[in-house]
Amino acid sequence: MTDRSLTLAEVEALARSAHEGQTDKAGRPYAEHLAAVAEGVRLRGGSPAQQAASWLHDSVEDDALSPGQLAEAALPQEVKDMVLALTKRPGEPLEEYTARILATPGAVLVKEADLAHNADPVRLSVLDAPTRDRLTAKYARVRSLLGITAP
Repeated sequence: MTDRSLTLAEVEALARSAHEGQTDKAGRPYAEHLAAVAEGVRLRGGSPAQQAASWLHDSVEDDALSPGQLAEAALPQEVKDMVLALTKRPGEPLEEYTARILATPGAVLVKEADLAHNADPVRLSVLDAPTRDRLTAKYARVRSLLGITAP
């Protein structure tokens, strides 16, 4: 075991590899979403740990990495904590999910960047109206619970 943590470039490579072949709801390569969230975190002044967490924020939720693989990864504990806080569990009420994010240092900024990209009107415009409306309402509810103003 090494004490060296992965660099941001190595975290990006890990995330891209883990999500290889996955697409978003619009059929775009999933890594595009991860890159947009990482850039959003960077532009918001996020720390290197928050940027690393942004690359991995959906990895456990999407089964791209198992919780064990995340635990074994050469990452600072704060990155692992943020990723796990941002991992929505099946059937979990939004109130519990957002409370966990609020309780985890650094996680709100990553979720803010994630929501900003998810709610991008251009990104949503390619979805059918019922899906677009459902997601728009969901993202607004999560922003409200986290105390984040709309972009």
